[in-house]
Amino acid sequence: MPSIETLLVFAALSLGLAATPGPNMLYLVSRALAQGTGAGMVSLVGCQAGSLVIMLCAAAGLTAALFAVPYAWDVLRIGGAAYLLFLAWQCVRPGGQPIFSPPTGNPAAPRSGGVGRGPMPQEPPLRLFSVGFATAALNPKVAIFYVAVLPPFIDPALGSVFVQGAMLGAVQIGVAIIFDGLLVYGAAGVARFLGTRPGWMAAQRWILGAALGLIAVKLATESRS
Repeated sequence: MPSIETLLVFAALSLGLAATPGPNMLYLVSRALAQGTGAGMVSLVGCQAGSLVIMLCAAAGLTAALFAVPYAWDVLRIGGAAYLLFLAWQCVRPGGQPIFSPPTGNPAAPRSGGVGRGPMPQEPPLRLFSVGFATAALNPKVAIFYVAVLPPFIDPALGSVFVQGAMLGAVQIGVAIIFDGLLVYGAAGVARFLGTRPGWMAAQRWILGAALGLIAVKLATESRS
């Protein structure tokens, strides 16, 4: 099994991955702000379930094979970019509810001006989980992390390569759960702040939409290398 030093170094790199803005982070924050901490935590479970699938594939050597298959990377990349563009459009479309809206039932939510005209409809737990799962599964950032970072930490002389990969992957997922959990709890506090400031509610729709669009363009134009 990997040494304690190896696990600690890998945990530090995993923290850097978790702290890097990406689709998972944006989705978790948006759900926590729109529906509260509970919905954010369900979404978090979905995201980490998607990451678990990627981790197990990487540990079994399947992720590297994915990048070796012609057009497989392009399908994953374009699919993720298309999903982000869809979320961006939901932010800025005329009459649309902002993703970063206060939790349902917040009495301070603004009711006029086309923004926050009522509580954002609650998504059922199954949909929160499934969209979180898809968000993580279509996130090449996690797959690239495993392909580029995981192999140097595995030593065949220490035993099963699969077991070592699974252990390191469990460290990454554990770090992500802690970091994203704190993010979700913090986001709920931001929702209360936004609920009493209609100007912020209007501005964040366009800021988030632009951010999602830029990430989608970056993802669509990335190469395998």
